[in-house]
Amino acid sequence: MTATDPALTALAQGWCALSALHGRIEAHIERALQAKHDLSVREYSLLDVLSRQHDGEGGHLQMKQVADAVVLSQSATTRLVTRLEDRGLLERYLCPTDRRGIYTNVTAAGLKLLEEARPTNDAALREALDMASRNPQLAPLVRAVESLNAPAQDD
Repeated sequence: MTATDPALTALAQGWCALSALHGRIEAHIERALQAKHDLSVREYSLLDVLSRQHDGEGGHLQMKQVADAVVLSQSATTRLVTRLEDRGLLERYLCPTDRRGIYTNVTAAGLKLLEEARPTNDAALREALDMASRNPQLAPLVRAVESLNAPAQDD
């Protein structure tokens, strides 16, 4: 394939559209979360991921797993955890079975804030998708996002 190959051009255009959709959604949610809850999208995502942990086997995530889940480097995730810990939204403690391991849990205040912010996040996501669906280049991607994890319909 050459640099002017139509398949490469289409692939690049598709990537640009996907990137534009992501950027628009993230920016819209960011503004809503910041305005109503003083939370960034990354902070909300981290609280959400950590709130899903449980005490059973494999229930607590290692920092690398958390970083992967919120799509940040380990060092950026650690800094984010520290900021939320300083705000009283997270707490760290030693793993009871491996003293080298450190777990991070959402505090009661963090769970309360997450519960309050979830409807804002969900509404902003819906608004951003609705706005993007009016753009002919983004509409197919919106439909694809909306079809993910959609319940199967019986015919």
